[in-house]
Amino acid sequence: MERSTIVRVHDGLHARPATRFVKLAKGFESDIELIKADKSVSAKSSVKLMLLGVKENETVTVRASGADEIEAIEALIGYLEDPHAGTAEEDRAEKAPAEPTPVQPKAFSANSNTSATGKLRGVAASEGFAIGPAFGFFPAEIKHENRLLAANEIPAEAGRLTQAFATVQHRMDMSLAATDLAESDRGIIAALKDIACDDELTQAAEALVKEGMDAVSAVIGATSRIAADFASMDDPYLNARADDVNAVGRQICLALLGQDDANLEAIPTGAILIADDIGAWDLARAPLKRIAGVICGHGGATSHVAIIARAHGIPAVLGLGQSVQELQHVRSVALDGNSGDIFPDPDQMTVDRFHAQIGVADTERDALKAYKNIVPKRADGTIIEIAANLGSLDEIEAAQEAGAMGVGLFRTELLFMRHIHLPSEDLQTETYTTLAKAFAPHPVIVRTLDIGGDKPISGIDFPDEENPFLGWRGIRMCLDRPDVFKPQLRALLRAAVHGNIKVMLPMVSDLGEVRATRSLIDECAAELKEEGRDYANFDLGVMVETPAAVMIAPMLAKEVAFFSIGTNDLTQYIMAADRLNPTVAKLNDVTHPAVMAAIELTVKAGVEAGIMVGMCGEAAGRADLIPAFVNMGLTELSMSPASIQRAKKCVWELGQVGNQEGE
Repeated sequence: MERSTIVRVHDGLHARPATRFVKLAKGFESDIELIKADKSVSAKSSVKLMLLGVKENETVTVRASGADEIEAIEALIGYLEDPHAGTAEEDRAEKAPAEPTPVQPKAFSANSNTSATGKLRGVAASEGFAIGPAFGFFPAEIKHENRLLAANEIPAEAGRLTQAFATVQHRMDMSLAATDLAESDRGIIAALKDIACDDELTQAAEALVKEGMDAVSAVIGATSRIAADFASMDDPYLNARADDVNAVGRQICLALLGQDDANLEAIPTGAILIADDIGAWDLARAPLKRIAGVICGHGGATSHVAIIARAHGIPAVLGLGQSVQELQHVRSVALDGNSGDIFPDPDQMTVDRFHAQIGVADTERDALKAYKNIVPKRADGTIIEIAANLGSLDEIEAAQEAGAMGVGLFRTELLFMRHIHLPSEDLQTETYTTLAKAFAPHPVIVRTLDIGGDKPISGIDFPDEENPFLGWRGIRMCLDRPDVFKPQLRALLRAAVHGNIKVMLPMVSDLGEVRATRSLIDECAAELKEEGRDYANFDLGVMVETPAAVMIAPMLAKEVAFFSIGTNDLTQYIMAADRLNPTVAKLNDVTHPAVMAAIELTVKAGVEAGIMVGMCGEAAGRADLIPAFVNMGLTELSMSPASIQRAKKCVWELGQVGNQEGE
């Protein structure tokens, strides 16, 4: 049987999403194929799957044949339709700055990227400045042995090849088992292992040995062909996989030769790593805390080397081509990961400039760390809670490290979108409980399901709507579907036993929506009591994001325990400008007088009613707007973890100024 769908996986089936798709496919006995246009490949081969070049929003067909074909198709289609498929590890990895726009590395000829001043330029792959002693990493090239095997030598050579694959796979398993391996690096090594285990590679090398080619030459030949296939594709993410295939091939050849690769254990603290090519396998196992910067002839912004560098905050310039050879014998080097500029043996003026830039960046970063545990207050002593916006449990660690004073917005949509079926009450209870315990005694505000036709989920059929942003979404959908809403409310009541859970309703525009929800909560509490289950009541609030909610804010404030202003949607609704439409992007400005007036009206209504008023839109983390929001009377600001320490600093300084003025 078969079924077609449109791929919603972000950026398509590149390395890690493909790895997880294959892992899912291998869990079924059925023969499974993925079909795109007129090409069909095994869904159990990462290499073949990546070479199919499946991109986001393309139509594909999953075909399965076997005893569990129905379950296989349902699971794989669910994965392909999930925009967040394969991102759990990426979410943890991207604590570093966001990836720059993918840049296709240029095939530079010698000196083609050298300026008259001796400056080199490559691909800016990880931001930041670095200067230090050069550490060249140029391991010897492995060459074809070009031995022609006699017929009686082939079985033994095939055995050597099988053992070499097993050795490399075992080494990668050992690395994955290490407890000190960062999760971002773990995901990359898992993808490399998948290549090392892939039938496309192992069978191609085995076939060449059976034809009489020595094992080393066979591995080089097989990996070169597969790498060339990746390099010829028009997707930068897939181009970057060519480096991964070659890196795996090198490890297999070294195993065949009984050699250990050159490693980075000897790199001194503060050195700039320079290489023609660095395998992600090598870099992930390196003493990364000692490395001040990375320069590489190969790779680009989407390569695994770039991802590792960004995840660990290491400035990197890649894609220099043959010009990297000019750096083999330099004593020191400076690199600018923001522009891609490299300065071999820099003069004193350049050294001074780089030290100044590094000093400014270090000072800013270190200074902000001092605010991690600060409890910011207004001049009158009122605490301003700086909380985190989260979408999954994977983000808890980043929020805690930043010093979040609880969670101002937990989006429950991802919990629903990650599963083929609607998540059970027990699964939801476990999720909300984990969240509550992680931040106790700080409050955790959970937004009830905010889903519409623009981001559908399995188990709910949404009507076709001309404008889903103005349609059946948020609290409107939930009240119409108590079979969906009640399990979530029951789970929240059960989780409230374990921490300071608060619940927020999205897209409220009428008092009746709040009252109907409260009736459902009372009904759920009565059921739990009758069943003998533990539960606790929670504060109920609303997300103010519709103009209607602003206009009736004084009435809403008498019905709920708190407001949280969602500036993203509030701005688009007030300005009548779709925030996803680039042609009207200039209208989507939270600082527009109409939007700021709506925020002020909401805060005034909340303050007068004596309830907490917070903000969970992107504007909450803007240092230029925080003073205005605090002066209006907001007492909670929720944002991405990366903005928390800067926001704490801003509020703390406001309090200090206020105290001085009051003296």
